[in-house]
Amino acid sequence: MAHRPMSGPSRNEMLMAEKAGKMLDKATDPVEKLRYACLKRGTCGILGFGKTFRRMDIEGNRSLTLDEFAQGIQEFGVYLTNDEVSHLYTKFDRDGNGSLDYNEFLRAIRPPMSQNRISLIEKAFAKLDSNEDGNVTIEDLKHKYNIQSDPEYQNGALSEEEILNTFINKFEENGATNGIVSYQGRVH
Repeated sequence: MAHRPMSGPSRNEMLMAEKAGKMLDKATDPVEKLRYACLKRGTCGILGFGKTFRRMDIEGNRSLTLDEFAQGIQEFGVYLTNDEVSHLYTKFDRDGNGSLDYNEFLRAIRPPMSQNRISLIEKAFAKLDSNEDGNVTIEDLKHKYNIQSDPEYQNGALSEEEILNTFINKFEENGATNGIVSYQGRVH
């Protein structure tokens, strides 16, 4: 059987996972331990923990108690002391309400973005914000987003409004679907 060459993205993912494994062995900070444990699983590692998070959310309210969070970390295969888990939980619970919601978790666990990536996001947001009011709305998208080549528009399955709503809803937080995405807080 001939050896098949690895694609660029596959090789990058393998290298990222290897590097994360090495960094995990050296990490002392609980946030870094959890982050590297996720990255060690490849590009889907954080998403995988997100699935664990949702499974542990017994009430379905997109938030976890400390016990649920601790069980999720253990189930995911990250070995932290009880003190480290408590530290993470307190640190991730940014609003201090005693429960950890999914968005708080994602903000805390994502690796920091490079300045180049932040700059790219700022440029993309500015390009979409047609009237420069600091928000991207369906009206802004109508001026910038051409749906004519969208297969679901072409075959009549979705209207222009439905396609634009689907697009903008991907960027809204906390289940809010008001058709407005603001730049504030999106990159941190």
